[in-house]
Amino acid sequence: MTNTFNSGEAGQSALLDPSRATHTSPGHGDAFTRHMYSLRYTPAHGWHDGELLPLAELSLHPATIGLHYAQVIFEGMKAFRQADGSVAVFRPWENARRFQRSAERMAMPKLPTELYVEGVDQVVAADQNELSDNPDHSLYLRPLMFGTDVNLMLRPSNDYLFLVMAFVAGGFFGDTVEAVSVFVSREHSRAMPGGTGDVKCAANYGPSFVAQRQAQEAGCQQVVWLDSAEHRWVEEMGGMNLFFVRGTGPDARICTSPLTGTLLPGVTRDSLLRIANRLGYGTEEAPITVDQWRADCASGEITEVFACGTAAVVTPVGSVRDRDGDWTVADGRMGPVTARLRRALVDLQQGRIADQDGWLHRVPSH
Repeated sequence: MTNTFNSGEAGQSALLDPSRATHTSPGHGDAFTRHMYSLRYTPAHGWHDGELLPLAELSLHPATIGLHYAQVIFEGMKAFRQADGSVAVFRPWENARRFQRSAERMAMPKLPTELYVEGVDQVVAADQNELSDNPDHSLYLRPLMFGTDVNLMLRPSNDYLFLVMAFVAGGFFGDTVEAVSVFVSREHSRAMPGGTGDVKCAANYGPSFVAQRQAQEAGCQQVVWLDSAEHRWVEEMGGMNLFFVRGTGPDARICTSPLTGTLLPGVTRDSLLRIANRLGYGTEEAPITVDQWRADCASGEITEVFACGTAAVVTPVGSVRDRDGDWTVADGRMGPVTARLRRALVDLQQGRIADQDGWLHRVPSH
């Protein structure tokens, strides 16, 4: 394999300025920390040569299979500063298992969960001091694997590279938690039955950009995806899962679309379903059409809507733009159930409440 790392000046240009993470918003996606973890796979040697390295650019042959045939998978997860000053990763073992499912779907070798978590631990241990004690900041981790064979035959790669990198993250939609507006895509589809909608592969995301651009041109922050067959059933919002709140107060019910094989099984989605039950809310996984969403908001049956994901955490949805008519969710602001769920999730992630399920994986410092 001729692919190598290049640790020259260009590879260092996007490194984190520590003052940026501490005193200002680091934004989302480019305040990179100083290390990455690398692990290689070959059929002859299996997984080998795992090492922590300075963050650097990659030197790739133009015929690298992953570049041409999208044999690329990734994960998104976060580490949080805890109340005692330590750092913990939220549910890394679940992300490791989803990474395995993605690999299996893309005809790639399954990375053992312990090797996945070892790579995460190495990066977090090396770079955790670049995460301030600002509770609005976190360390976003990006495990990545791609085929590295230099060959343009239409086939799976034999050799692979697994990487873990990180950046200090602020809010995905900005520094404050405000309701977002969303655009219903009737023209494009994210996934179809039998496709790759339920795994995290790079090929799912590039085709979504045109619909996201349409959403932005319509004055919205995100796109809502519908099913590919009828373009009626609500599936996801951008790269996030959607939740609907029916009713108010202690009788409120939390509803989300079922996992039909075309939706990504979000780790945050699963966490919120469990947290909601613990808080006394009823939960339900049931399909909903765009027309029903609109009608139930008009009648007051749906009182709140929010999206969730590693990056978005819990983000309220305030208004919807659709070709058949726009509408507002309640008063267009974050509702009390959404706020309570968000606070419970964040408090758990930051170690302010008991971790009843053992979801926090504490990482020792080097």
